[in-house]
Amino acid sequence: MTHDTPIRVEHVGIAVEEFEEAEAVLHALGARQYVDDTGPNDDFRWAGYLLGDASRLELVTPLSDDNFIRDFLDRHGPGLHHVTLEVENMDAVIAALEAADVTVVDRAQHETYEEAFVSPANPTGALFQLMRYREGYVEKYDSPDTYVNGMAVANAFDDRN
Repeated sequence: MTHDTPIRVEHVGIAVEEFEEAEAVLHALGARQYVDDTGPNDDFRWAGYLLGDASRLELVTPLSDDNFIRDFLDRHGPGLHHVTLEVENMDAVIAALEAADVTVVDRAQHETYEEAFVSPANPTGALFQLMRYREGYVEKYDSPDTYVNGMAVANAFDDRN
């Protein structure tokens, strides 16, 4: 089974212990921060960065000792944490994954987006975050190159040089 829904790599998430030191590396690469926030339970910090014209990276770091980022860092150390895929139709993508015997976990609805995760116990070994944005996300996070319900939203940084 496959799906016909638009899908793209939205960003790559990197788990870090030393946020400012990691951010300095991204700045040296030419990345520019466009958002700095905390997770839904304020137990981790995440910041998004634009790199070049279309690429995005995200740094995530724990703000408490009892959360999934802390667990990841304790097991693996800093490094690639997840790949986020922006999808137009969450149900279609999940159905295709489940038909391929791939486990999807932790589906959640949030105010301006919905998400689900593909367990890293899949043949790629990668944790994939599936994300579908809703109205209000762009305004809340001043997020460039975002799609809402499959429709491109105007780039918030068109005036950059």
